[in-house]
Amino acid sequence: MGKKHIPIIVGTAQFTQHKGTTQPLDSLGLMVKTGQDAIKNTNNKKVIDFIDAIYMVNISSWSYEDAPGELSKKLNITPKEEIYLPDGGHSPQMLVNRAAKAIASGKHRCVLITGGEAAYSINKLFKGKRPNHWPKKKPSKYLNGGNWDIPDIDRKYGLHFPSLTYAIFETALRASSGRTIEEHRKYMGKLLERFSKVASKNPLSWTQKLYSADEITTPSPKNRRVVHPYTKRMCANNFVDQSGTIIIASEEIAESLNIEREHWIYIMGGVDLKNISEIYRRPRLDSSPAIREGSRIVLEQAGLKLSDIDKFDLYSCFPSIVE
Repeated sequence: MGKKHIPIIVGTAQFTQHKGTTQPLDSLGLMVKTGQDAIKNTNNKKVIDFIDAIYMVNISSWSYEDAPGELSKKLNITPKEEIYLPDGGHSPQMLVNRAAKAIASGKHRCVLITGGEAAYSINKLFKGKRPNHWPKKKPSKYLNGGNWDIPDIDRKYGLHFPSLTYAIFETALRASSGRTIEEHRKYMGKLLERFSKVASKNPLSWTQKLYSADEITTPSPKNRRVVHPYTKRMCANNFVDQSGTIIIASEEIAESLNIEREHWIYIMGGVDLKNISEIYRRPRLDSSPAIREGSRIVLEQAGLKLSDIDKFDLYSCFPSIVE
């Protein structure tokens, strides 16, 4: 593969709109900010002339008729492709993989990937009422942008709620490990306490409060039981105001724009696989063939072994998948 088609990350930006913001931005406004910051991060604003695709994760906290199109106008970008993908824990990585493939194939020169939510502001601060400085809600023209297909039986028994399905995975993991309920509670607590320590030192975290293992796993008036064995603090918090944007370009474009090599991040591999969606059809609930096989493939793509990896960034809304 020549320089013309080697995909690299050339710009990144993150933003957390913390509690107490007097004029909070709406979801699109948050993406405009990180989009501008990511462009600035490349140290060459001319990169906008080469961005020919915008990939966006579905916005669940507000509704816009054409969020990718509105973002394009605000960033002065004229993309030939706009993708609006349903939201999921894997959606951002899926879009990174798709963008890298599009650049490697020559379909695109430069892709901007973004996502943002203002769920705290609209649900907690304004109690669902539109702030005067926010745009009015409009039905999205991307009719399927916010939905994954959900079987009727899943809806009937609530299996489309992640907090329930991941709790089932957690129970399966505990059973296969041989741990008692109390032993497993302590096991989960130790894991999440480490996560809390990392978050407490990160200014971009929604909260910098440090929680102990017991504070995380023990039910209390401020930490209600969601579904056994999970408490509120063991589940991902959707009520945040955050956004992130990355820009992926070909090595040739990066060189032509004189983007410093210290900004170049090579995408050495990428995989998105899918387990059987209906969990009652899976042969086991204490393992993920997709994660196992995906890890093997991506290491093979990069020409690396697991022992070569110094840092791991693991994402899951609940402890079970990290375990």
